[in-house]
Amino acid sequence: MSSTVTNPDPEAAPRKRFSRAWLLRFLVAAASGFTLYLSFAPRPLWWLAPLAFTGFALVVHGRRFRGAFGYAFVFGMGFFLPLLTWLLDFLGPDFGPWPWLGLAIALSVYLGFGGAFTTVVWRLPLGPLWAALVIIALETPRAWFPFGGFPWGRVAFSQPEGAFVSLASIGGAPLVGLAVVLTGFGIAALCLRLKGTDPRRSLVAASVLTLVPVVAGLAVWPTIGTEAQDGELTVATVQGNAPDIGLALEGRRDELRNNHLAESARLLQKLKADNTKIDLLIWPETAMAMRTGDAGVDQMVRDFGKQAIIGALVRLPDGTAQNSALVWDPVTGPGQRYAKQQLVPFGEYVPAREIAKLVTPFVDSVANMTPGDGANAALSVAGTKVGIFICYETAFDYPARESVADGAELLVVPTNNAWYGPGEMSYQQLAMSRLRAVEHGRSVVVSATSGVSAIVAPDGSITASTSLFTADSLVGRVPLRQQTTLSDLLGVTTEYGLLALAIAGVTGGYVIRFRTRRASAAKATREAAG
Repeated sequence: MSSTVTNPDPEAAPRKRFSRAWLLRFLVAAASGFTLYLSFAPRPLWWLAPLAFTGFALVVHGRRFRGAFGYAFVFGMGFFLPLLTWLLDFLGPDFGPWPWLGLAIALSVYLGFGGAFTTVVWRLPLGPLWAALVIIALETPRAWFPFGGFPWGRVAFSQPEGAFVSLASIGGAPLVGLAVVLTGFGIAALCLRLKGTDPRRSLVAASVLTLVPVVAGLAVWPTIGTEAQDGELTVATVQGNAPDIGLALEGRRDELRNNHLAESARLLQKLKADNTKIDLLIWPETAMAMRTGDAGVDQMVRDFGKQAIIGALVRLPDGTAQNSALVWDPVTGPGQRYAKQQLVPFGEYVPAREIAKLVTPFVDSVANMTPGDGANAALSVAGTKVGIFICYETAFDYPARESVADGAELLVVPTNNAWYGPGEMSYQQLAMSRLRAVEHGRSVVVSATSGVSAIVAPDGSITASTSLFTADSLVGRVPLRQQTTLSDLLGVTTEYGLLALAIAGVTGGYVIRFRTRRASAAKATREAAG
């Protein structure tokens, strides 16, 4: 006797396979995003970034526009959520997790569109190159929106060392990011070709696209200059330390000032004991508050007998404040001043204040600062010109570029990272400063209230650094350099050129897709008629 077993639902197996495939792609997308996060400081795992984009490309390949958007969005959330956890320390319980989640979602949308448009250009000749252009091009509008731009987490910022960072001297952060993504997409193209999923792709072309960025980066390294071209300076930066209390630090200005005065006194004693002379003293961002002057700081600078760059919250005549860096002379006192142009949303001003109030009334305690106008991007101090960009401005290309264009031979980054707790923010920011050093061929002195302070050589290497939430000082000899890099000469041309190419690639992809569909429809019509 035999019996026949019938499947009551003949579509169950295909649905199950679809469900498994969807779940696998979802997990790979999230894991690839997290892999990109792992490539960022404080971990020296720069080589993980290309592999992350290999996973990205494999997941979105062959998907429709909406599906590719979704998987790429998941990739973005897997990246931005862990990368930006320091926002929770910064904002504290009054804001809750909503700004952190909202920002991660907004930034992931950019990557979502990147994945979607990648499917449009992948079939073009040299498709991985066009796809990499799309990903990097979308970092440009991310520097505009939301909240006046938030370029934190750009691909290039995962590369303070390694094979690719030398390309910053040619095309800045956009070119470094392009090299990283292209290498990852090239590996993906090789995988797809060997698997037979993308048989039209040339194995040779995929291999070239994978190797060229790495070879180019290694070939440029010998051109990175580190020698002094206009003498050297002995600089000292003071890290007075601060309590780890996030935004509540706003009411502890006197404590910050006193901590830095105390550490400066210890530094002065050590310099005298070692018979060491310095040329320039540096205090970090908003280490003091002032309206017209400060007798204690004035006496401290007189004791050193050298000019100083002092980070201060300066009160303007109209009562508003400006986050500034001042040249303080031992004889004449405070003088030339640079004011921060790119303010921190929810820290130095509140965007969409009425909407933000719906989340928390805490925004009423945050007064809007007045941004600077870009004047004095390079301060005349200690017999040279020192370029200044303050804290958050490190993530943007233009402040450092303006400093060098104004004649800066040394770059200084005053920062107050005590706002952001003991997490990874300070290390992420230091990685950006290291890339800026290579981009502009200048030494960079990072002066932080609570760490990480560092002296960075023009090749991006760290010659000295401090720990987080400790009172400490650094003293080092830095070269003064005048050479202009190709990145400085090209300026925004590189960024907007890559953006234009990406737009052209997407447009071309849609034109080809439209013509292909029209030709297929015409063929089907002829066959039906015949």
